[in-house]
Amino acid sequence: MAETVPSHPTSPAFAGPPRSAERLRRSDTVLVIGLGRFGSALATSLEDMGHDVLGVDLDPGLVADHANALSQVMEADTTRLDTLRQIGAEDVGAAVVAIGTDIEASILTTAALVDLGVTPIWAKALTEPHARILERIGASEVVFPERDMGVRVAHQVTGRMIDWFQLDDGFALVETRAPTSMIGQTLQESQARRRFGVTVVSIKPVGSAFTYATADTVIGQGDVLLVAADTKAAEEFTKQR
Repeated sequence: MAETVPSHPTSPAFAGPPRSAERLRRSDTVLVIGLGRFGSALATSLEDMGHDVLGVDLDPGLVADHANALSQVMEADTTRLDTLRQIGAEDVGAAVVAIGTDIEASILTTAALVDLGVTPIWAKALTEPHARILERIGASEVVFPERDMGVRVAHQVTGRMIDWFQLDDGFALVETRAPTSMIGQTLQESQARRRFGVTVVSIKPVGSAFTYATADTVIGQGDVLLVAADTKAAEEFTKQR
């Protein structure tokens, strides 16, 4: 399913090179339903990571576009339990419901996957009520790709932040330039945890790769720090000059 919804096929229509049933049923196969912007990026990234991906969408154009990019791709109506059985959904290692705009189809697809015993199921939510329904019917994880990216970019365009990773509602990992007050000091001397409430996890000296941070690590001008902290402390730390 995707943002354009054509007539529903009565049975799955496969595209791309045929794949044996044995390969389709490998536990590392990830089922990605919905090949819009989010689903497409996720599916192709999984392929790049070495996973077999079974991509499904109702739009024949999107199916054709992904014929050579994914291990297997097909046009199918995933709101139907029997269709999910036909494509081997019961045997995949994980499923992602990445349906773009059709909330009803998202809910029905997620519910059908739950009925089949598929786990884990990651589902994209469009609204908070949509997310609550997905959670109640059994989705393992619910994500808001657009909202989460908006939060991440908002943190990047303010202060000295390079990147922001929200690990939990109140906890984050932040990549940021070392503040002037820490330059020339060891981590132990900087007292970052006492002064700022953050823990320096690793450090990237200028011209080098990230490495583990120790108490004896000396912080240089332009070094990049990866710190862990509660959200407010992380935000305040990135404002240090």
